[in-house]
Amino acid sequence: MEIFKSFTFEAAHMLPNVADDHKCKRLHGHSFHTTIYVDGPLDKTSGWVMDFNDIKQAFGPIHEALDHRYLNNVVGLDNPTSENIARWIWTRLQSRLPLLSKVEVRETCTSGCIYKGD
Repeated sequence: MEIFKSFTFEAAHMLPNVADDHKCKRLHGHSFHTTIYVDGPLDKTSGWVMDFNDIKQAFGPIHEALDHRYLNNVVGLDNPTSENIARWIWTRLQSRLPLLSKVEVRETCTSGCIYKGD
């Protein structure tokens, strides 16, 4: 069974590898929405796959590293596309959440990425 917990963070970035006339080359910000998915068996005693608070605790340091930051200055995010942000989050969460199945990052209401690991 798969469960999820969603988070938001506010951050600015620019995409250094796009054409100079591309709008994303300019400094801009987003209200990012991130959803962390965990997939595993339903525990017969607790009645859940995992405590949602455990996901919140695991994501806490990541939220602190991203929220109200200039993402290009975050180590490992020199090209902070939605895809790279999702992979960056996955790398930091995988050891804390062994049942991690997906990381979703939305930079707008209609645009985002779902990363399922390599």
